[in-house]
Amino acid sequence: MNKDKYVFAQLVQFMDRNHFNYLVRKYEGDKYVKSFSCWNQLLTMMFGQLTNRESLRDLIVATEAHSGKLYHLGMGKSVTRSNLSKANEQRDYRIFEEFAYFMIDEARRKRQTEIFKLGGSVYAFDSTTIDLCLAVFDWAKFRSKKGGIKVHTLYDIEAQVPAFLHITTESVHDSKAMPQIPLEENAYYIFDRGYNDFAQLYRIHTIGACFVIRAKNNVKYRVLCWKRRMPQGVLSDSIIEFTVYKSSKVYPEKLRRVVFRDEETGVIYTYLTNDLESSALVIANLYKNRWSVELFFKWVKQHLKIKKFWGTSENAVRIQIYCAIITYCLVAIMQHDMKLERSVYEVLQILGISLTDKTPLRDLFDKKNINDVNVLYGSSEPNLFNYLTD
Repeated sequence: MNKDKYVFAQLVQFMDRNHFNYLVRKYEGDKYVKSFSCWNQLLTMMFGQLTNRESLRDLIVATEAHSGKLYHLGMGKSVTRSNLSKANEQRDYRIFEEFAYFMIDEARRKRQTEIFKLGGSVYAFDSTTIDLCLAVFDWAKFRSKKGGIKVHTLYDIEAQVPAFLHITTESVHDSKAMPQIPLEENAYYIFDRGYNDFAQLYRIHTIGACFVIRAKNNVKYRVLCWKRRMPQGVLSDSIIEFTVYKSSKVYPEKLRRVVFRDEETGVIYTYLTNDLESSALVIANLYKNRWSVELFFKWVKQHLKIKKFWGTSENAVRIQIYCAIITYCLVAIMQHDMKLERSVYEVLQILGISLTDKTPLRDLFDKKNINDVNVLYGSSEPNLFNYLTD
């Protein structure tokens, strides 16, 4: 059925164009547009992500090299530097933001598993910083001579896709993004020590969700009771309450304090949680798997384009970031639907050199027809989608 379609066109079939068209109508994205539509814009941006283009000029040169194929690739007939630049500057980024969330929901629904079996989703919340030149990105001021943005991310550890993104300037402290987190009953939220905002943690507690956070060293508390017969690696497991007036006012309930020593590294960790029932080793393992969000940030920065931007306005930067997330989710959905035995890294590498071929996707990823990509490209990095530990 797909023997005469380009690989890129076959890949795009995994997206719901009707929903994207609905969002375009909602925000009047194609109003007064004659040729280069929002759909053409999205596919052009995704083509740049998949082929790892360094700049807007680089992307346009790549599309010009395939000018005879652009219509069949879905990018229209008039992909020019001025068209794409103008579209990224002026079109409402919310079209791409909402479509990114739609793709995220699709990827999570398809890839959802119950690794921890805790009766709810397990999330890690953290941020990654992208430094920008203040002279060019003057809207992203951080210090007098430095600019940058933060991408605050709620990462679904079990589905291994982001569940929520919040983009701010670098000047916004990590904990200030916590009120934006969409909370779910029975879910688990895992934080590093930069998120010790007890008012926000209490908000999580009041809706019937749980949290695990690495405690700061200066937390003042009183021990109410100790647990005995602790498993190996657990140094302390106790129920506490805050003694400082401000902390006890914003978080008036009891908390659990777990001290755990990692046998591999010898590092001692102290966790605070409102989960009073699960074993201390489960709490320690939940926090250990928080590292998967760090792997996600590293993976996306290395293999998609969110560090070098093809436009300088805030609107253009947001569109590029959301197009990167759409691309990531699309590859994850395709990997799931086709039941591919390859990692997402391998899938991206194969797609990047095959987008303008007419090979059926199933044949493209058949290991009988191509050597192992990690050998071809010399990659020894960890596999993002196989990180979770027991």
